[in-house]
Amino acid sequence: MNESEKSKAIEALNKILELEMAGAVRYSHYSLMVYGYNRIPIVDWLRAQAQESLGHAQRAGELVTALGGHPSLAIGPLLETHKHDVGDILRESLTHEREGLEAYRRLLGIAAGKSVLLEEYTRELIAKEEMHVAEVDKMLRRPGEIGVFAG
Repeated sequence: MNESEKSKAIEALNKILELEMAGAVRYSHYSLMVYGYNRIPIVDWLRAQAQESLGHAQRAGELVTALGGHPSLAIGPLLETHKHDVGDILRESLTHEREGLEAYRRLLGIAAGKSVLLEEYTRELIAKEEMHVAEVDKMLRRPGEIGVFAG
């Protein structure tokens, strides 16, 4: 990669780092706000998502430094809607996951054909993010509903 491409990759990785840090905070917060009969499995899932987001942020930061950049200390947008119904939490999560997916796709556009390391990393994370989107989508469907969540 030339210096211009490295700079673009570092910028994209820092955006990913910020989004993933926001995900860690967001999922941690959500885990505190779940009430009701199914609280325990939902809280466990949300906390696992928070840990995974933190791990993704750390990986992005490691790549920033590997490219000679400085990892961002910022955290992506943290929107507090004060809606804590599990459905609301999942819809907000779906929006966040889709935003992360787009950030990874932008990085793939920068890395494709220029860095096997970044390309493979990005493809792996795109696959994981697509699976998260699919899982949240399925969680938002009513039992027996086959179609994709439209919200």
